Amino acid sequence: MALYLRMAALFFVLTALVMLVGYAIGYYFGEPLLFLGFALVLAAVVNFISYFESDSLVLRMSRARLIQESDNPVLYGVVKAVAQQAGIPMPKVGIVDSPQPNAFATGRGPNRAVVVATSSILNTLTPNELQAVIGHEIGHVVHRDVLTSSVAATMAGVISYITLFAMMFGGGGNNGRSGGNGLLALAAIVLVPLGASFVRLGISRSVEYNADEYGAKLTHNPGGLISALEKISAKAKTRPIGSSAATAPSPATASLWIVNPFRGSSMLELFSTHPSTEHRVERLRKIGEEIGVYVP
Repeated sequence: MALYLRMAALFFVLTALVMLVGYAIGYYFGEPLLFLGFALVLAAVVNFISYFESDSLVLRMSRARLIQESDNPVLYGVVKAVAQQAGIPMPKVGIVDSPQPNAFATGRGPNRAVVVATSSILNTLTPNELQAVIGHEIGHVVHRDVLTSSVAATMAGVISYITLFAMMFGGGGNNGRSGGNGLLALAAIVLVPLGASFVRLGISRSVEYNADEYGAKLTHNPGGLISALEKISAKAKTRPIGSSAATAPSPATASLWIVNPFRGSSMLELFSTHPSTEHRVERLRKIGEEIGVYVP
């Protein structure tokens, strides 16, 4: 029930933000009700697609391909074992061809889930570390975090696109409202997308902490997750997620990976899709103490 209430609140807040920016744009152009109605319809369509097709959209955007057990028995076996431990159906398994080790999960719930890893993850992580990473991803599946993140990311993107439209075609000419009300409309057009982005980033960071905790407790392996995060974070700073623009995953998937694969070392945490590795390690050490597991 708490999960569905959280989802309902998210849908409401993001829909309200889309309608607000739509109304502000409409007011600026002199047609507030027309743009408000358009924004409402657009939000409804985007919410529907995000809910029912989030997994398919994410797989396409990440350039992932689904595999069978015979294609990668080790990865498939770890996903199967951890899913059984969590008491959920076996997720589908996918691979993204990349020299950077990383992983993510997608799907709107345990009955429609996909766990994806990059092709190089087995060459970088030990079996103990891989188990911990898959535990983290199964945590996202159990909590339906991917659905929440997908909706937030999609709606934030919609707000950005319609704002860009207003900035490109508004021009501040005779069609735009003048005076203080016009300035308020412009302020809304600029500030609402920023607010939507912070909502998305806040959700993303929160679910990463929750998945870390769930995975560490499920596998009883916080130390493995700590060392895996440190290895993946180090590689993310030096290895690209894709070799070319044509084959690289979309940056829109950044919040879904266990470590943001697109960030540089100077990324400010305030604007990051993930909490810093240092903060995650600190929390995992405390979780280790709570469950009585020694973390070196």
